Amino acid sequence: MKLKLQTGLLWPVFLGLLLLVATFPQSGFAGDIQQPVIAIIIDDMGTRRSVGKQFIELPGPVAYSFLPHAHYTQSLSKRAHNRDKEILLHLPMESVDHQPLDKGGMVLDMTEQQFSEVFRNNLARVPFAQGVNNHMGSLITRHPGHMQWLMKEIQREGNLYFVDSRTTKATVAHKVAREWGIPTSKRNVFLDNVSNPKAVRQQFRALIKSAKKYGTALAIGHPYRSTLKVLQEQLPVLEQQGVKLVAVSELIQLQQESTTWQASASLSLSPRAAKNLKQ
Repeated sequence: MKLKLQTGLLWPVFLGLLLLVATFPQSGFAGDIQQPVIAIIIDDMGTRRSVGKQFIELPGPVAYSFLPHAHYTQSLSKRAHNRDKEILLHLPMESVDHQPLDKGGMVLDMTEQQFSEVFRNNLARVPFAQGVNNHMGSLITRHPGHMQWLMKEIQREGNLYFVDSRTTKATVAHKVAREWGIPTSKRNVFLDNVSNPKAVRQQFRALIKSAKKYGTALAIGHPYRSTLKVLQEQLPVLEQQGVKLVAVSELIQLQQESTTWQASASLSLSPRAAKNLKQ
């Protein structure tokens, strides 16, 4: 009887801990993620050949997002592919302040047919693309209709993921991608909004901190010399900090598995268990 009494007292405590883990926001450790992981995308690739080649030589599964009409996009994307790197289409999109768009830009006043044609042409210009993320886009990514057009095209391809660069807090791109069942993630840290080594190191530390807190974190950088210098320093010693660099596709898969686990854990609490938690 004594054993039964102790078990009965501990049961609500156990359920309380289970509920806490199941509902902890964005916790990457809820599912199969045993070690904090990060993914890194280098945007704006294809404009400069020499520095682009140096970035492609970075160790590990760093990903590269290419502007579709940049002069060196085709040759550098093939080079990255030959080194088993993931490649994205860096899709130019209209911004709130109407900055000049690169060729192949997506703008708000396009019809759906125009939008689709431009997207397909852009995608065809980036060999081996496995994903898409937005270049600028602070205006167009806040419009659900246009984001649905985009996800429709990505879904039609059948083998692409989408990363929301989050150039505006008002973006709905990640949300719409999830609604369409597109494998998706979103940027957590910009490495080089301030492009000097000290600032980039600070942002890299923020990336590590975010990964350790939530289990996963995704960073976006650009082909700047300062960013290259910091990544050359930090990536070889990343494992010593207890963090692993993974491909963007793997990070997305881990996040999806974690989300599924959390949803299952929440649903597993019976009404009786919920009542015990209140007592």
